[in-house]
Amino acid sequence: MNDENWMQLALSLAKKAEQQNEVPIGAILVMDGECIAEGWNQPISTNDTTAHAEIMALRAASERLQNYRLPGTTLYVTLEPCVMCAGALIHARVARVVFGATDPKAGAAGSVFELLGTDKLNHKIEITCGVMKDECASLLTSFFQRRRK
Repeated sequence: MNDENWMQLALSLAKKAEQQNEVPIGAILVMDGECIAEGWNQPISTNDTTAHAEIMALRAASERLQNYRLPGTTLYVTLEPCVMCAGALIHARVARVVFGATDPKAGAAGSVFELLGTDKLNHKIEITCGVMKDECASLLTSFFQRRRK
């Protein structure tokens, strides 16, 4: 599968989050061409501020592989990771992050902060941005428009 196919799966998880009245963000963690974990935003339903889509996917993958390090993996996420998620991705040694929409308020892959690609840390993550960005951004925009009504 290509980046767009994986991102489509991440979008389906974002819609699952939305159905649960969570901010619609979804993530898929892939290793060797296979989805090894999924995650979607769940901080409201779990009363856990760290339950972002990326963190949920990392937790599931670590449990499945029985290892907190996840080298050789690619994370597909519908929104640019925040600082917390970027830190977790670095610690997990994720090789690549592919995201859809940028986050001009809290993005940590170049929009506001540059954590994933920095040379200042002991692990650098390859970044691909803008995959299905219009679909990813539209889902978030429509969600927040409905919430403001």
